[in-house]
Amino acid sequence: MRASRLVSLLLLLQARGRMTAQELSTALEVSVRTVYRDVESLGAAGVPVYADRGPTGGYRLLDGYRTRLTVDEAETLFLTGMPGPAEELGLGTVLAGAELKLLAALPGELGDRAARARDRFHLDAPGWFRATEPTPHLAALADAVWRERMIEIRYRRWKAPQEVDRRLAPLGVVLKAGRWYLVGRADTEARAYRIASVLDLTVLDEGFERPADFDLAAFWQGWSRRYEESVYRAEATVRMTVAALDLMPFVFPPAMSRAARAAAGPVDNAGWLYTVVPIESVRHGHIELLKLGADVEVLAPAELRTAFAATARALARRYRVAPD
Repeated sequence: MRASRLVSLLLLLQARGRMTAQELSTALEVSVRTVYRDVESLGAAGVPVYADRGPTGGYRLLDGYRTRLTVDEAETLFLTGMPGPAEELGLGTVLAGAELKLLAALPGELGDRAARARDRFHLDAPGWFRATEPTPHLAALADAVWRERMIEIRYRRWKAPQEVDRRLAPLGVVLKAGRWYLVGRADTEARAYRIASVLDLTVLDEGFERPADFDLAAFWQGWSRRYEESVYRAEATVRMTVAALDLMPFVFPPAMSRAARAAAGPVDNAGWLYTVVPIESVRHGHIELLKLGADVEVLAPAELRTAFAATARALARRYRVAPD
């Protein structure tokens, strides 16, 4: 949302000429301090924004400076339109209206090429075999993020106590494989919360100061990597075929597959190798490694090997072939 705010600020200066920080703050519905940071960001990006001092001063663009869309930019701009997620955020009609205005403003050739891009590319965010999660509080959370308003939530988590109350400064929302997450700061620590697990929400009148150095994309990249690593608290030592190792990226979560392939030893003459697979628990390892069938042999831990032996015996009894 910050990127779109920067574009809005630029277009305001282009359309209206000189504007004070307070006028920009009112037009963009953000704090004056946020305007100062945004102007600095535009300047750092090479946009010629100048500040005139005095009672009649304000910010203005260098005379003659105008934004221009290239052919490639006009085509790709419509690839950012996500009607499904925008609708969930409560912005469906806003997005549709903005796209119509943009199409109307573009010269004929650029408008035609942008529309063709929309006809030829489609984003389907949810993963296969997954229904969209109900997120009744999503639009209100997104609005609190945009207006920089503190929130209080009742949240359901996996560990006890399962229902907890949190007071947060909402910094952003993230769509990951069809699942929406809120990034919120409690005190000085930012964390991610699954929005489908938000049971109750109160948006407060109290505002907050968004950290100037907070980068939502960088935070999400680091948090998701740490989350994946924290989930796998144990490991299984296995012997498997090369075919099983090649199959892992298609049937295992990425973190499991990457680690197993990185730890794989040399292949023997029979086409088998040794490796270590990260697992959440014995039960989780049992479920996941069974996907490889007879192409894997569990060596450790002993509890997991025992579970596999019991499953093999049960399967042998179930599928015993009657003698001729």
